[in-house]
Amino acid sequence: MGSMNNARIAIIDNALDHSIYTPVEHWRKHLTMESDTFRARDGQFPDLQDGYTHLILTGSEASIMERESWVDDEVDLVQRAAAGGLAVLGSCWGHQLIALAFAGPENVRRCGEPEMGWLPINIVTDNPLLGKKGRFYAYTVHFDEVVGLGGDFRVLASTPQCPVHAFQLRGRPIWGVQSHPEIDISDGRELFQKFLGQEGPAAALFQAALASPARDSGAIRRILNSFLGE
Repeated sequence: MGSMNNARIAIIDNALDHSIYTPVEHWRKHLTMESDTFRARDGQFPDLQDGYTHLILTGSEASIMERESWVDDEVDLVQRAAAGGLAVLGSCWGHQLIALAFAGPENVRRCGEPEMGWLPINIVTDNPLLGKKGRFYAYTVHFDEVVGLGGDFRVLASTPQCPVHAFQLRGRPIWGVQSHPEIDISDGRELFQKFLGQEGPAAALFQAALASPARDSGAIRRILNSFLGE
């Protein structure tokens, strides 16, 4: 896996429309080293023989419940990466993709109640990725969720609406976080505005999220320091 000094990072860009969502820009704000990017929906994936040590799986406007062929290709990539000892971190849709890859389709579903805004998230057990038990705030927007993880997984964080808000595949550097700690307050507001511009049945949810208090604990710094130090 390597340390932060010799990490080689591949970011899997799961966005559908870059005029709305540019996840790689959000991640690169916090990275102090070079990274290579691959657009999944175009069938672009890294060659795992090229010396990569870490994969970051971004969020997506896609639903994990409506899977095109590139999603199956990404599942295969993540499974092979894990078998090869790479560290993997997924945010939001990427978090759900990891659960799909290692637990199966019965462990992802539509949310009973979507979460929008800068939410308080409870760390339920001490862990290196998020820190000690307590609470942190992060930008969150999701209509799908991870549920019912078994013994191969350790649940790290939760909210009342979403019991699996972060997890680790036990004994392995494979992590998922449902929130978007990589999206800062300014970018979060801009993204909600863009979602509003698409109109649709979720417009009221986006409007309410924009009007909610914005609070970001800066958890991304600890998350990346831990992840890249693996």
